[in-house]
Amino acid sequence: MSTNTIVSSDDILLKLCHSVSHVLSNTTGSLVSHAGMVQSISRTRLKPDLGCFSIFDGGFSGLVVINFSSEAAIELYRRYMLSMGMPEAELAFSHTSDEVGNVMGELMNQILGDFINKVSKELQTSISQSQPKMLTINKEITISIDANLDDAVARRVSFKTENNHVFYLEFAMDKTEFIKLDEFEFDEEFDPDSLLELHGVSTQSAASGYSIKPQTDGKPCVTNGMTNLDADDLLDELGI
Repeated sequence: MSTNTIVSSDDILLKLCHSVSHVLSNTTGSLVSHAGMVQSISRTRLKPDLGCFSIFDGGFSGLVVINFSSEAAIELYRRYMLSMGMPEAELAFSHTSDEVGNVMGELMNQILGDFINKVSKELQTSISQSQPKMLTINKEITISIDANLDDAVARRVSFKTENNHVFYLEFAMDKTEFIKLDEFEFDEEFDPDSLLELHGVSTQSAASGYSIKPQTDGKPCVTNGMTNLDADDLLDELGI
């Protein structure tokens, strides 16, 4: 009798790392890679310069935090907007801009969507996520986030942009294992990118989830429903 396949918490983390690299590389048209080593940490924290987090629940519970340096955030933001055809002269230059926070939040939303889709098919379980929250963080503060997990496993993985700017993924989830009991096949699905290209639609524009609307001053305004929190809002959100 063959040994049953076991998927651990770290295997799930690797799937999340692949989603981060895959989505950011595709949406920015650049190479985003993760380190081959993972660091065990005691708890997750939001750290300077731009922190983003989302809580997920369902088949297993957990917390995802991505801490961007200002350089990494601006590089990814500008590459993404330029790939959408936005004029470079109209792009923000500071990571504290609301527009940068909105874009980074939307990118994290796409990352989690890709991750949840893979987990749902490969592990045959269902999880849902909260709307990602963004916070521009001062050099002097870090904020710890507790997700009330049972027997939590916490990890940190470093990522690098094409211009060698570093950012970090911090991940906490219930220590768990998925054990394959029987053989099964993934459902075949059509490729949405191929369908869009067939009809002459830009895949990045269609997949981005953005609505670009003109403002009264004639400049485009990018909206996506992302909540960009200030420090007080975040503390209220966490009940601190």
